[in-house]
Amino acid sequence: MAQPGAQITHRIKIDGQVVTAIITDDDTLYVAELDDVSITSKRKFASREEEALYRRYRRYATKVYPYAVKAIRVFRDVEEVTKEMSKRKQRRHLRKLQKELKKEFEDPLKSLSKTQGRILVHMIERELETPLHFLIKELKGGLTATYWSTAGSFFGYHLKRGYIQGEDPIMDIVLADFDVTHPK
Repeated sequence: MAQPGAQITHRIKIDGQVVTAIITDDDTLYVAELDDVSITSKRKFASREEEALYRRYRRYATKVYPYAVKAIRVFRDVEEVTKEMSKRKQRRHLRKLQKELKKEFEDPLKSLSKTQGRILVHMIERELETPLHFLIKELKGGLTATYWSTAGSFFGYHLKRGYIQGEDPIMDIVLADFDVTHPK
């Protein structure tokens, strides 16, 4: 039995996260590592329209953020898994993965507005530092990339140009607030 006033330290799993539990005679303290938090001062805008645009972009970015994180994670994983595969095995692996992802994400992504989709694409392009056209071309081929570039141009977005920082200052502010990084 433990001595009075002694403390015991255990590592336990809570909701899939390993935490440290410090147990004393009359209390238990859980120590967990939290994600980083960014604190900024209140934003100043030139007009009410800019502030409204910022709030709308921010609301939309919050909605598409989980999809951007998942897309980048999947892209990095595919890069890692397929780098040693032959072209044939890569295509098979990508087809299988595409079917799985389509089941999970087709309906939610179809319900996004044009602006939400644009923010999602900007988040991905900003993190990967490559226009979406070239990412599609690398994974699915030139014909598919051309198809999606043409489809995007109907909605006013050119996939070959990609995200250009400074083009939309409000968008830049919003994207800087969201960290979608995934280790390479």
